[in-house]
Amino acid sequence: MTNKMTQALEKFGSGSYLPSDVTVLLDIVVKDAVADVPVSQKEVLIQSGQRHYSDMLTLEQAPTAKHEQLYQQALEQGADRTASDIANLAYTLHDIFNEAIDDKQPLVLVSLVRAGLPIGVSLQRALTDTSSAYRLPSVHYGISIIRDRGLDTVALQMILSAYPNSPIVFVDGWTGKGAIYQELARSLELFNDMNHANFANIFHRGENVIPLLTLADPAGVAWLAASIDDWLIPSGLLNSTVSGLISRTLYTEPQLGLHRSVFYDNLVSIDHSLAFIDHIDAARQQLPTPPQRLPTFKQPRYQTAALIDELATYYRIDNRNRIKPTIAEATRAILRRDPERILLASADHQDTVLLRHLCKERDIAISVLGAKILPYQAITLIKQRMTES
Repeated sequence: MTNKMTQALEKFGSGSYLPSDVTVLLDIVVKDAVADVPVSQKEVLIQSGQRHYSDMLTLEQAPTAKHEQLYQQALEQGADRTASDIANLAYTLHDIFNEAIDDKQPLVLVSLVRAGLPIGVSLQRALTDTSSAYRLPSVHYGISIIRDRGLDTVALQMILSAYPNSPIVFVDGWTGKGAIYQELARSLELFNDMNHANFANIFHRGENVIPLLTLADPAGVAWLAASIDDWLIPSGLLNSTVSGLISRTLYTEPQLGLHRSVFYDNLVSIDHSLAFIDHIDAARQQLPTPPQRLPTFKQPRYQTAALIDELATYYRIDNRNRIKPTIAEATRAILRRDPERILLASADHQDTVLLRHLCKERDIAISVLGAKILPYQAITLIKQRMTES
């Protein structure tokens, strides 16, 4: 039965990654089947409650030459740190799971599409590196999670059916406020019962412990993270062109199938997805220092919750979804949403060069607040748009 189930999963693609890197459990639809909604109109629909953000898409455009240049600079600047973080995460997973798994029941990495994909693929490369000290039998899947609507339960059940005796670790790129952690926890409540058939697959670290792994965890909610810093993660500066050419996911009712996504075939010529993975993998193999065991946490600490509350009060923001903290999330919000202002900890930090460039390009106000917003280096505040201007 398991062989048939794993074979059934093989029909799904891997975006622009290699099939050995990841299997993305999404229903890929053509761009023409998706309404291309302008950002200003989308904001009105979202904030007025007429439409959920996961019901519509603003089709992605190619980054500008300046954006591409700043991504390349970020990659050169952050490649060694990313590689070291991946090695430390892989080493820690090996230390935790080495005695519990084998080739027949591998560790299952489940990346949360999209920000989790580059991290999950890099981690899968590290775990399958036979020359490393942390080689571990593992398989890697990408599935959708959507705020307010949860994890794609159809995709998750497909994985559980294919690997009934394997532990699952969920992978994301970073945490902002901890909203995706909370969404994940809500989606997994059904399994958080020791009598559930799949309890051990998900709650292998104990009851109520959500096995979420991230590269950076400023919000303090991850079970395992390489650091709690808000830093310039290179893969956070681009959208689909560093995430397998896959769009942000669109919601589908469970009875109708998998969550949907668009594959941006028009951006193939400027895709960095595989180049990013290869670059980080090469850097990882040349690291001069041995990997380190990272700490794990059974419960979230929510170390920035009070700060988010203070910002919401000061800027009179009722909906916390309009607050987008971390360099990566602040940058993506400028590219995909309608920002009102950007908050920075420093006026000239090297990690916010792209952010400041985009603000100048779009005439977006910047407020430098210093240590008041730490540990975040940047936060985007989305404009309140109940009616279109």
